[in-house]
Amino acid sequence: MNDWVLAQIPQHNVSVPIFIVIWGMSLLILYRAIHKPSIYIVYCWSLIIISLLRVLAITLFPLNPPIGLIPLSDPLTGVFYGQAVITKDLFFSGHTSIMTLTFLCLEKRSDKTIGAIATITVATLLMVQHIHYTIDIVAAPIITYICYSFTKKYIV
Repeated sequence: MNDWVLAQIPQHNVSVPIFIVIWGMSLLILYRAIHKPSIYIVYCWSLIIISLLRVLAITLFPLNPPIGLIPLSDPLTGVFYGQAVITKDLFFSGHTSIMTLTFLCLEKRSDKTIGAIATITVATLLMVQHIHYTIDIVAAPIITYICYSFTKKYIV
């Protein structure tokens, strides 16, 4: 795939900052869910739908990894599942989806601000590491919002 945006970005390994942001936001939403479990119910149902759509999208649109991809390495969970490299789970970005979903589920204005910054940060860092094509990153928040809205309207 010819991605002129990605071609303009020099690749660097930024796995640790990516996962610091992701794990930090995971802790924030867990903390908020302790005080209001409905947040986590919406989060989990939406995540189920997002995951099913990702499986479908990855099956229907198998993409080769971007040129210059530096494998993403989670310093925490890598201990449990090893250093297996997955490079064909591209469309649409799961990391960007999770961050967008966290943003959508958080309710406090300050949490939303942190969530928006975290989402943009992770999306940008994924591009820097050449983990995803631009379309994978751009499509993720749109698809996530649709799944979240569906969950809020029909499931919860």
